[in-house]
Amino acid sequence: QVQLVESGGGLVQAGGSLRLSCAASGRTFGSYAMGWYRQAPGREREFVAAVGASGGATYYMDPVKGRFTISRDNAKNTMYLQMNTLKPADTAIYYCTMLKTAGWGNFTPFGSWGQGTQVTVSS
Repeated sequence: QVQLVESGGGLVQAGGSLRLSCAASGRTFGSYAMGWYRQAPGREREFVAAVGASGGATYYMDPVKGRFTISRDNAKNTMYLQMNTLKPADTAIYYCTMLKTAGWGNFTPFGSWGQGTQVTVSS
């Protein structure tokens, strides 16, 4: 079973940048689409971005389009989320997960979740 470990979160001022990483164990990492989700206090976990198994296809929720970039390096079993022009509304715990896809844009997370990494954006 693939295990996922998120890192790279922190406290940043509005307008700043962070780069999150998701390190995966297991030889099947390159076989699946991967995604980032986030959960803010008092809110449900929500989808943020997805990247295809080869890294060529990406998909973003509207609020982060143009500000966030998802990527992956299958040789390193690692996925990334570059977050620029951060806003207080981006404050949340960010999680990575494997995805099942029923057509690109239709994602279902599966497998275990990591512990997440906290992103806090101050105004």
